[in-house]
Amino acid sequence: MRWDVLAAILGMALATYLCRAGGYAVLRVTRPPPFVQAMLQHLPGCIFVAFLVPAFARAGWPAIAAGAVVLLVQARLGRLALSILAGVGTLWLLRLAVPG
Repeated sequence: MRWDVLAAILGMALATYLCRAGGYAVLRVTRPPPFVQAMLQHLPGCIFVAFLVPAFARAGWPAIAAGAVVLLVQARLGRLALSILAGVGTLWLLRLAVPG
């Protein structure tokens, strides 16, 4: 391995560690305001949606319909495994029924 590649990998690892450790160090000393805490609790869901929406848009209307089924089943029953199965089944049936 070249020294410059190794240096780049080690530098990125150090930067990642410092970002994570820095967050813990700051939160030991101070607490964020309640609105920041509320925002941070909802952040993972927002990131998840930001990754999913473009994928659904590229996959077309069958994927969007299957995503809607997942949301409906999850909202109605609150069972993640059943929601995933319903979405996968819907996507499979729609792609089977409407080739293209």
